[in-house]
Amino acid sequence: MTAEPATGRDRLTQIHDIIRERIMMLDYPPGEKLSETELAREFGVSRTPLRRVLASLEDEGLLRSVHGVGTIVTDVDLDELAQVYRLRMELMVLVARLDPTPVTAEIVAGFRALHQRALALRQAPAPRDFAALDRDMFLALNRLSLNQPQRDTGERLYFRTARIWLQAITASDIDLENEAEIYCRETAEILAAIETGQIDALCHLRRAHIAMSLARMRQSGPPG
Repeated sequence: MTAEPATGRDRLTQIHDIIRERIMMLDYPPGEKLSETELAREFGVSRTPLRRVLASLEDEGLLRSVHGVGTIVTDVDLDELAQVYRLRMELMVLVARLDPTPVTAEIVAGFRALHQRALALRQAPAPRDFAALDRDMFLALNRLSLNQPQRDTGERLYFRTARIWLQAITASDIDLENEAEIYCRETAEILAAIETGQIDALCHLRRAHIAMSLARMRQSGPPG
């Protein structure tokens, strides 16, 4: 079967996700001005639909529009990070209480693959690979909920602050090898919980992981 052509909405979603990824990976660092003209040319769309994408990213806290200047990539401070992390912690616990996804062999296989990536990362730690793995782990965990409003909220919160970790790695004394070792232990715990179908235990584990990650970020000091 051939894939159906993407609709206009699908195309805008793709553009949104690409720009969001570039912000997360610091390809567009905080303070950078985005050119509507260049982006419209790159993605082959007019400036009107592109502005809808940029407005959506602004609503998510990743961009801001400055009169007379243009569209600027926002920054994240530790106070905002702490607020977002605390809310993410509570949302994670709700996964098991509201509409958890039935655990299938495919889901288990996905988490096994993520753990294998964590093991490989431990052998050769690299900041971008770490960030990409954490993003994919978040998305896999987010899919454990069938509650769409909860999933949408969790995704917005995650991407609002995800880039601060990459900023911290390059601007502070965070030990990347130690972080990779910690992450391996966390993915092993998550995998063990998912293999036994213990979604409630998994959610509380992830809540604790988020809390400990925030504590380590605070200890290392703000990036920049």
